[in-house]
Amino acid sequence: MTEGRRREGGRHAASLARPYAWTAGRTRPTVDLAVEALIETTPEGRVAPYSPTNPLAVVTQLCLHQRSVAEVAAHLGVPLGVARVLIGDLLTAGQVSIRDTLTADASFDERNDLLERVLSGLRAL
Repeated sequence: MTEGRRREGGRHAASLARPYAWTAGRTRPTVDLAVEALIETTPEGRVAPYSPTNPLAVVTQLCLHQRSVAEVAAHLGVPLGVARVLIGDLLTAGQVSIRDTLTADASFDERNDLLERVLSGLRAL
């Protein structure tokens, strides 16, 4: 059996189906989120019940410290579209907020730091 066939009908395909089940098959978030957008858990998200089997709760725990959308996707091991949908749901529920990434007057170091974080998150995907 070829590698491609195994991915189509085997474990790899099943592992990709589960994250989309987390989003009820949705691939587009309710809000537009850039891959480099920084997400942080709000006070409401910090007191929400936690369950390691609930992907929304896992995202709130991941974002106790600011993380980019790409980093969240990498930590969860899911496609960017799935991470965006989950984050969008949490944003709508008031459990996370989006932090400004860079302003027009951002320093070279701030821009470089952002690029490093995004690249790190993308490499982890």
